[in-house]
Parts: sequence; structure tokens; C-alpha cells
Amino acid sequence: MATFVLVPGGWHGSWSFEAVVPLLERAGHTVHALTLTGLRPDDDEATVAAANLDTHADDVLRLLDRARLTGATLVGHSYGGMVIAAAADRARGRVSRLVHLDAYVPRDGESCWSATTERYRQAFITGAATTGYSVLPPAGGDPRRRPHPLASFTQTIRLTGAVDQVPRREFVYCSGWEDRTPFTALRTRLQADPDWHVHDLPTGHNAMREAPDAVAALLT
Repeated sequence: MATFVLVPGGWHGSWSFEAVVPLLERAGHTVHALTLTGLRPDDDEATVAAANLDTHADDVLRLLDRARLTGATLVGHSYGGMVIAAAADRARGRVSRLVHLDAYVPRDGESCWSATTERYRQAFITGAATTGYSVLPPAGGDPRRRPHPLASFTQTIRLTGAVDQVPRREFVYCSGWEDRTPFTALRTRLQADPDWHVHDLPTGHNAMREAPDAVAALLT
């Protein structure tokens, strides 16, 4: 049986996987769903302001240490793709599989800011106008969403190449929002890379909510 570490996207917490977790557990797998630093309900302003991509990668690494995990599958949704890439690069071989679920797949020197589209850069700017350090969630959506640390969107990732040694790397493209997705060019790039397995799901961006059975089936 596998051990999954589920990392949410921007503004979201562990609750974003709430429909998928029981499906995986009923199949006999061990599941850890994270809420990243700065996105927990009791995090104060200083914590939110200080959190960046390194902070979030450390959240994953602390879990690997605390639970003594090896052979883990890291699943990152959206912004969470940045986090699992950074964590896997530093995990000293304890990660056996990466699944970027409609998520960024960064190269060394990229950031979420540089890897996304102008539409989303403008959303980050608008959302951060109130505090200057946290980005308000876009209008609509789940009321549990929280302001997201701006520094985690803008910090450049530094990769040593260790992430490229993870035995299995997968990208899931959600095709149900092709008018807005920032991942079309990424899918094309990864489809041409023999080291990557690319899957399509006919859902919107939040596939975990729209099609939890399909997501769980893909993961298992």
C-alpha cells in the first residue's frame, strides 16, 4: 500500500482533499493531507507575512521526518506543485512518486509568479493590495479559503536536480477549464518529455471536488 502526502493549492487547506482522503484510506493507503503554514485558521499576521515557498517545502519535510516516511507519493494541486517539487528535491530520496494535479511543474529559477499567466499575476497583485503581504482569495469559491502568503507565490525555486531522480513523475491536466487554465503549454512540454506521464481529466481546476472518485482512481 502507498503513503500519500496531499498538498493543497493557493488559498486552500487540507479540507480541499476531504472527498479524496476517505477513498484512498478505504483502499488501504496511508494519507496525510496538509494545511500549509500561513493558511491555518489560527495563524497570526506575522506568520502569514513570513511564509514563503521554502516555509511550505519545510512543512512537507517536517511531516516526512515526524512520520518517518520513505517511498512517499507527494501530490500537489495547483500552487502545491511548486511545494512538492521543492520538497522532493530536498527529501534525500524519501519520495518515490510525484503527482502534479493540475499544478505547476517548476524548473530551477522559476516561481509561481513567473510560471503563470498575466491573468493570474494581475489577480495576485489585486488580491495583495490590502496588506501587501497576503493575497485575498478570488471572489466566490469555498468560504474556508484563506489569504495566501504573497512571498510563496513570488519566491524563486532553487532545484539541485535531485527532484529529477524521483522514479515516477506525473502531471494531470484538467481540461474542463481550457479558457482559463495556465497549464496548456506545460502539458505540451511534459507530453514531449519521456520522463513524465501525462494524464487528462475532463474536469475544472478543482478536480478533487468535482470528481473525487476519478482522482482517487488515478492516484491508485
